[in-house]
Amino acid sequence: MSKFIVSCIQTNTSTNIQNNITNLEILIKKAKERKSNLVCLPECVGIMSSSKNELEEFCKKNLFLNFIYEVAKKFKIFIMVGSTVVKAGKGKFYNRSLIINPKGKQICYYNKINLFDVIISKKEKYSESNLYKAGTKVKVANLPWGKIGLTVCYDVRFPNLYKNLAKKGSIFFSIPAAFTKVTGKDHWHCLIKSRAIENGCFVFAPAQCGKHDDGRETFGHSLIVDPWGKVMAEGKNEPCVITAEINLSLVEESRKKIPAMTDYNLKY
Repeated sequence: MSKFIVSCIQTNTSTNIQNNITNLEILIKKAKERKSNLVCLPECVGIMSSSKNELEEFCKKNLFLNFIYEVAKKFKIFIMVGSTVVKAGKGKFYNRSLIINPKGKQICYYNKINLFDVIISKKEKYSESNLYKAGTKVKVANLPWGKIGLTVCYDVRFPNLYKNLAKKGSIFFSIPAAFTKVTGKDHWHCLIKSRAIENGCFVFAPAQCGKHDDGRETFGHSLIVDPWGKVMAEGKNEPCVITAEINLSLVEESRKKIPAMTDYNLKY
């Protein structure tokens, strides 16, 4: 199969799990109506919260993942869950990305390796490691159209991770995000396009947008980018679905033109 259709869903996730599910089902249905084979969801898609108690309750109820399994079966689609919260023991969680197949079965997962511990300004700082435990394993999932390398948000700032994923055969990267508004306007497009160009890979980057219950404001502008760095589809700053037809031949074409993939051994 040389072509398929992918949709990235952009959300404004809250702390109300049931509302998140209701809103998400509407958007997934819209993606299915566009004949999407793969639907990609953003980071923190089930709940956006910095409260340990709320995250504990989210994990205990498991409403969100049960919904995802059922909706994948209902619409007969692959779903990339940008990230959801999973207990990691010792009072911490994993920020975990998942691939769900059309039978509603999990076929691969990735725990976010690079945690978002930054000080953007005196008023805005984040310390993801307070609640989350870092993953340790690079993950690639097999899809009917090729291999997809799984990453999450802040990972995008670590280029060698993507070289590693490409070395393992990835021709697609998933970069689901909850990028801050401040960093997003200056860095988002540049980083996403760079990871595509450097590796000759398609990038699927579904994002959070708007103001959230926990006080965070996210940038939106979900992207689908081809291996040459061309933006095929882009969201704005409100919930939406963006869709593109993926032509696999573009990977080989891009890598032939710019043979940057021929040597993975860094000599400098």
